[in-house]
Amino acid sequence: MDADSAMASEVDYDPSARPISGNQAESNNNRTESEPSTPQQKQQQASNLSNNFNNCSSNPGAGGFGAALPGPRCAPTYSVVNEIIEKKEDGPGPRCGHTLTAVPAVGEEGIPGYIGPRLILFGGATALEGNSAGSGTPTSAGSAGIRLAGATADAHSYDVLTNKWSRIMPIGEPPTPRAAHVATAVGTMVVIQGGIGPSGLSAEDLHVLDLTQQRPRWHRVVVSGVGPGPRYGHVMALVGQRYLMAIGGNDGKRPLADVWALDTAAKPYEWRKIEPEGEGPPPCMYANASARSDGLLLLCGGRDASSMPLAGAYGLAKHRDGRWEWAIAPGVSPSPRYQHAAVFVNARLHVSGGALGGGRMVEDCSSVAVLDTAAGVWCDTKSVVTSPRTGRYSADAAGGDAAVELTRRCRHAAAAVGDLIFVYGGLRGGVLLDDLLVAEDLAAAETTSAASHAAAAASMPNAHQGRDQHRYGFSDDKNGVSVTGSMSNGAVVVGNPVAPPINGDVYTDISTENAILHVSRRSSEGVEYLVEAAAAEAEAICATLAAAKARQTNGEAELSDKDCSAEATPGAKSASSVSKPESTPLDNSVPTGVRLHHRAVLVTAETGGALGGMVRQLSIDQFEHEGRRVSYGTPESAVAARKLFDRQMSITSVPKKVLAHLLKPRGWKPPVQRQFFLDCNEISDLCDNAERIFASEPTVLQLKAPVKLFGDLHGQFGDLMRLFDEYGSPSTAGDIAYIDYLFLGDYVDRGQHSLETITLLLALKVEHPHQVHLIRGNHEAAEINALFGFRIECIERMGERDGIWVWHRMNRLFNWLPLAALIEKKIICMHGGIGRSINHVEQIESIQRPIAMEAGSIVLMDLLWSDPTENDSVEGLRPNARGPGLVTFGPDRVMEFCNNNDLQLIVRAHECVMDGFERFAQGHLITLFSATNYCGTANNAGAILVLGRDLVVVPKLIHPLPPAMSSPEMTSPERHIEDTWMQELNANRPPTPTRGRTQVAGDRGSLAWV
Repeated sequence: MDADSAMASEVDYDPSARPISGNQAESNNNRTESEPSTPQQKQQQASNLSNNFNNCSSNPGAGGFGAALPGPRCAPTYSVVNEIIEKKEDGPGPRCGHTLTAVPAVGEEGIPGYIGPRLILFGGATALEGNSAGSGTPTSAGSAGIRLAGATADAHSYDVLTNKWSRIMPIGEPPTPRAAHVATAVGTMVVIQGGIGPSGLSAEDLHVLDLTQQRPRWHRVVVSGVGPGPRYGHVMALVGQRYLMAIGGNDGKRPLADVWALDTAAKPYEWRKIEPEGEGPPPCMYANASARSDGLLLLCGGRDASSMPLAGAYGLAKHRDGRWEWAIAPGVSPSPRYQHAAVFVNARLHVSGGALGGGRMVEDCSSVAVLDTAAGVWCDTKSVVTSPRTGRYSADAAGGDAAVELTRRCRHAAAAVGDLIFVYGGLRGGVLLDDLLVAEDLAAAETTSAASHAAAAASMPNAHQGRDQHRYGFSDDKNGVSVTGSMSNGAVVVGNPVAPPINGDVYTDISTENAILHVSRRSSEGVEYLVEAAAAEAEAICATLAAAKARQTNGEAELSDKDCSAEATPGAKSASSVSKPESTPLDNSVPTGVRLHHRAVLVTAETGGALGGMVRQLSIDQFEHEGRRVSYGTPESAVAARKLFDRQMSITSVPKKVLAHLLKPRGWKPPVQRQFFLDCNEISDLCDNAERIFASEPTVLQLKAPVKLFGDLHGQFGDLMRLFDEYGSPSTAGDIAYIDYLFLGDYVDRGQHSLETITLLLALKVEHPHQVHLIRGNHEAAEINALFGFRIECIERMGERDGIWVWHRMNRLFNWLPLAALIEKKIICMHGGIGRSINHVEQIESIQRPIAMEAGSIVLMDLLWSDPTENDSVEGLRPNARGPGLVTFGPDRVMEFCNNNDLQLIVRAHECVMDGFERFAQGHLITLFSATNYCGTANNAGAILVLGRDLVVVPKLIHPLPPAMSSPEMTSPERHIEDTWMQELNANRPPTPTRGRTQVAGDRGSLAWV
């Protein structure tokens, strides 16, 4: 018997451990040829499964249904599936080292030829060294390894809808028998590579199991050039629905850490070795990896060159400029492990089992863990993990929790279908396993399907009879039942179907362009739109949006899944969708109408207790302050005091240094020492890099949805961090890969942290030049920010010489900023307005940059300074209280401009409004303001607008924070100086008054005084 010595030494065998619990053994013995359990039993099983999730801690700010405020949910527990196996050869049987891959449905439900979602199991070892029985009592303690002579090349399919296993007999030449290989889905095809078999390492060829047609077929893919070579124990995943990534493993000599990419959209196919930036994993084998649907690959665990298990997790993502980057994942892993399984469900990476070496396996509550990339924490089955758990030996597990015992295994495989995670087989204590386990990720189910179930119960009482909700089988009720007319048929088609080769030719096309996926109308909602979701905002926001839909009483769908396009979690509803058209050949046609969603999302400002930061939803028509501008109330200060959460990054440049220091949505606090952390040379370098990018951009940017829009920030950096925290952050671990960010100007002045605000935005622009967009506001001008705080802040925090130099350098940069942005050629975004002079977009496009404020024409002044009239009843042009020569424009001007340019909406900033956003001209213009409690007196909310790919605009709000409790930090002399100089400046030069308010004579806040 040829056994791989390296693999044989890794056995996790303990003679004192029970091979299987009594109930589980009985279940497995009766399972092979049993009939399905009764509906009552299935409902009871589902009920037991749901109860496993009810004992996790709460986390303020996570949001939820009604008044419930669940925090990151604990890892789910698994139960055994009583699957159907009609013939013995249909079942995979006991095995380890295999792969399990989820494949989406083929065809349209209800149409002949439809095949539901499936799990495809391939290969693995069916016998152990020294124990040919495949299961039973091992022959020697600690010495059993997998028997490579028992490696197979058979394929089995588990139909999730019918709960039935079957043996697949594809035509074509199959791969050689192998174990410890890798597999991933590309549409309805399964790509297999590497591994080790009876004759040694398997060839590096890519083999494809094509399930597109009724008769499956094997192909071998021709790949030119040098590739990763033969290896086993590595990982492979499809990133961004385009790039096959192969990482690490063992080439028969040593563990590896190399990264290889194959672009499935570029022919001829070619492996390319890449060198990602940032700190990546060490050389290791038996790690596991899964790709989030937004394009983030997460690799965790593994065994290093010294045979030690690893606990680290690393994210890998591709920037749109072609760079790849590693980043250390947040949180504390509960345990090191290798030979485990990992799979994403929405933004949560589910990890199960694993080995520790020396005959031990990961046990206790840590045998199942979840890395919640939205919350930035690891959870086990009991709680959020704040420190590594103490491992326990197998002997200590005897008599333990049966549910924990189920996942005490290694060399198994996992896959996800919708919100369900499946695990098959593996090795425990020298015994091969043949059970199929399932768990439901209730965090995903709550955010994407609760409303759909309620709506389905009301509108489709007779649908899907015989399938119980929340059962372990797949139910596409979860994907919603109400759709709009934006889809002309019930199918999502990705490119053209693969034509079966006449002679089994090996030039198989594995691009996503040629993967066909026909799904039902209900399924397509989850497939097409959930992938645009922002991971950092999904659990809180989509829960409330879904709950509102469930509460509908008028028969009209308040919000379909596609309306959540910019706020839903990156969905694992399908493996064949991505969000951005650059990397996806999906039909990304956008509905022609732009509309403001009739509900806004906001985070309440509670003064105490556990309700602080609760996310809720209000009808726009019910806003208390809608239709009126700022009123002046009691001055309030706001200091963020959120739990520290900082993505760790390698600092190799000024932009990376800025991001590492400032991009801390949950952990940023105002610095006690006012000295700015960058020197003038570093700021010069940052400005030089950003200026080159701005100079290469047009005066009017041309953008594609989805986009997040931000209004005035005015140096209120804490508000920017709160908005990132609540509604998604522009980072690799956030949502930058699948939604653009557009800032509408006025980054400096008035607030106390203009330097932090502008340097972070410039660093984001340099790091993400095609995703982060800045346009100019009226305060991005030397004549203005010399008087309203920015110049004073530069001198106060950097010294007079360096401060004045930085102020001049920043203002030279401001002269290069674009002046407007067009989104999908239907929405124009600017800082001020159209004034009296702007009738066509071409007038803005013709402005040459760099341009200083004093050198600008009336078009530039209107663009940066004009405002709408007081309300829709005031038409035409009126004098503007800001100063002589400036005007306000009425709703008739808005409609005229939109008609002239075939536009549907104007989004502008420039004015503080009580609710952070305000409609004008019957909704054809929206004013947006993102800073809360402006100048410490306005007591206004801040808002952003999230524009989905379907051009539905969703306002998202934050309220002013209550006054912070006094602390030594807050009472320090440095903080006193910080508070007083800006308060004095704002008192001497108050902000623009409410429209309609009489201008005070000699008011030095007016443009006339300036």
